[in-house]
Amino acid sequence: MPEDCIFCKIAAGEIPCTRVWEDEACLAFMDIGPLADGHTLLIPKKHYESIWEMPPDEAAHLGRHVPALARAVREAMGADGLNVLQNNGRVAGQAVGHVHVHFIPRVPDDGLGYRWPAGESDPETLKRQAEAIKVKWAGGG
Repeated sequence: MPEDCIFCKIAAGEIPCTRVWEDEACLAFMDIGPLADGHTLLIPKKHYESIWEMPPDEAAHLGRHVPALARAVREAMGADGLNVLQNNGRVAGQAVGHVHVHFIPRVPDDGLGYRWPAGESDPETLKRQAEAIKVKWAGGG
């Protein structure tokens, strides 16, 4: 555990949090800087800075809890929708260097908005990009 990782300290019980659920490997708790009422975080208790560092079985264990937690957060908050976000790296919006999944309840006119400036591409560019990804894929796991 890195000495300065707040989520590792929360998982270890060194820093208090408002726990929602946990098992031997994962912890769900309320975000103390919520974007909306009910903003919940899900973390692996073991430290990984980014999702690509996680062993597949540990990432799968974390992911198995996403649907049920998403449903619980949405229903408990009476939300019409929910953003499930997982950011990797500061450039992608990751503020805490420990893998975490955000569950952000959404209602009409909540003021949060979102940006998705979809671009355009051509089939040859998409093919080149797909081939580059396939080379790095390493069999999926």
